[in-house]
Amino acid sequence: MISLTELQEYMTKQLEEDRKVKSLRIEGENIEETLRQASIELGVPVKKLEYEVVRQGRKGTLGVGKKNWVLLVYEMVEEAAAPGFDELDDMDGFGFAGDFAPVEDKPSAVFVKLTHDGAFLKVTPPVGHGARASERDALQRIALRGVNQYDTKIVAKTVKRAEGEYIRIGDFDFNPDNQAVLSVEIAEQEMKAYISVTQPGPGGPDLTKEELISLLKSNGVIFGIKEEDIENFIDYPQYNTQVLAAEGKKSVDGEDAHIVYNFTSDHSHIGLKEKNGRVDFKEQNLIENVEAGQLLAKKLLLQQGEPGSTVTGRSLAADPGKDTELELGKNVKLSDDGLTVIALINGQVLLTGGKINVEPVYTVDGDVNMHTGNILFLGTVVVKGNVESGFTVKAAGNIEVMGSVGRSILDAEGDIVVHQGIMGKNEGKVKAGINVVAKFIEHARIEAEGNVVVSDGIIHSVVDANQRILCQGKRAAIVGGKLRAGEEINAKVLGSVAGTETILEVGFDPKSKERLMELFKAKEGIENELQEVELNINTITNLQRVQRKISEEKAKSLEGLNNKRAEMLAELEEIAKETNTINEYLASLKIKGKVSASGKIFPGVKIFIKNEHLIVRNEFKKVTFILQGKEVRMTKYEPVEEGIAGSG
Repeated sequence: MISLTELQEYMTKQLEEDRKVKSLRIEGENIEETLRQASIELGVPVKKLEYEVVRQGRKGTLGVGKKNWVLLVYEMVEEAAAPGFDELDDMDGFGFAGDFAPVEDKPSAVFVKLTHDGAFLKVTPPVGHGARASERDALQRIALRGVNQYDTKIVAKTVKRAEGEYIRIGDFDFNPDNQAVLSVEIAEQEMKAYISVTQPGPGGPDLTKEELISLLKSNGVIFGIKEEDIENFIDYPQYNTQVLAAEGKKSVDGEDAHIVYNFTSDHSHIGLKEKNGRVDFKEQNLIENVEAGQLLAKKLLLQQGEPGSTVTGRSLAADPGKDTELELGKNVKLSDDGLTVIALINGQVLLTGGKINVEPVYTVDGDVNMHTGNILFLGTVVVKGNVESGFTVKAAGNIEVMGSVGRSILDAEGDIVVHQGIMGKNEGKVKAGINVVAKFIEHARIEAEGNVVVSDGIIHSVVDANQRILCQGKRAAIVGGKLRAGEEINAKVLGSVAGTETILEVGFDPKSKERLMELFKAKEGIENELQEVELNINTITNLQRVQRKISEEKAKSLEGLNNKRAEMLAELEEIAKETNTINEYLASLKIKGKVSASGKIFPGVKIFIKNEHLIVRNEFKKVTFILQGKEVRMTKYEPVEEGIAGSG
């Protein structure tokens, strides 16, 4: 058995034999103060001092029994680097050392663990150029844990080998009253378990990894135990602190079933080809025809999810992917396995309201006039003649007119193609769920969810397109009217020599912008009316203040005015909310917006890009207008992207 005094003598002897350095025996109220005093006397910074505890201090009670700390302090000796390391550092020129990532230097670490089986010592090896632990370091740690029954030879071997494993070195005076106490807390809906351990007192053993895991399990924690973290806790305990010891596994939801279409379900992009400056409508393929027996779509089945578990082992079910139905429209059927849609007839395939349809084409051999009446058809309509003024053609698919369209209404969920012109006479309206394509447009109202493409010109018309307005051809001019597009307006000529006012707006959603104008007008009207109401309220209120009493009729009138005022303020608040919502939406749009003229742009053209505008006052050639910061700037002409206007 080795006493504490013998241990101190041994350590002092080792110090004298192994290190011929300046040393000092010094005492103080605490370690920090004592080291600061030693630093002054030895002339060495505190960070370069090492020390041994000769006598442990104690505060005492009301000054009785107080003892100062006694330390043996000496200057740290820096070990020389192992021979040959400098040469290795220079080997990068040979293509060797440079292939390896730099290693972070870490010194050896010494750990002492007390268990029911005895006292154990672990010494980790240094990393890189890190300093090795000395036998003195190990003996100091052993002394601090109050171990006085150990084999010095085993300690020396453990330090020398530094294998990073706990080695039994001896025994200690076991005190069951001072052993560590573990508490377990299961939190966050059983998805996490925390341990909290009290610090063992003198003679109290540490908890082992096996004991910690066993105690976790006895408290119902059986899943997701973090064994590596628990091992780390053994070496670096955090007493009286909650430490995460187990973590559940969240369930992973499955993938939704989805449908793969074997036809074009998105017609937002079109490709036009020109011949000699004229659009060739025969090559547009706007109507997608299919044959009987053709496979139209296939359903890919949902994928099941992966279940999870709480730390207590309670299973967490995963939501399977959502199923989706292959919704069948007209003239289609399902395959035997129920996963494939097949066409029953020849015709046009359309995706309408999520349903797959094959629609036959309704053909009008001549004009739409008194002989045909108005047309309402759940498919595609082809008019081989004209649509005369006063008639309506509505289709769930596309509308194709070989001739011209007068003061008429055309409404289609798909594309509208007019091989000749649209002459609306300020009353005609054409509305398409995708694109509008025509030779020319005059005095008409046009709306398209996609693009508006014209070969000759757009004259004094109101045109809205969520994507682009393109006027491509030899006589492609936009003169007069108001045109709004989400992304781009592009024509050969913009405006006219006569300075006709032509308003071009881009960079926003036309419908939202129109709603903003409606809200602004409504707000303006309410504010004007509110001003008059408040004037009347003030008149009656002032009268009441002077007379102190007003007639019953005026009192009712004042009550009514106050109620009306409250209603109007509520309406203004609603308008402000909707306005803010639309403005936030418009601000979130990533589209930049641009206006281009491949030929000329004349004075009188007003260009609006988002919230900024520019009035053209001079004639320019081949230019594009874009938004830079908060200013509309003119730059070199940017042609329409290929695949939008097509190639010549």
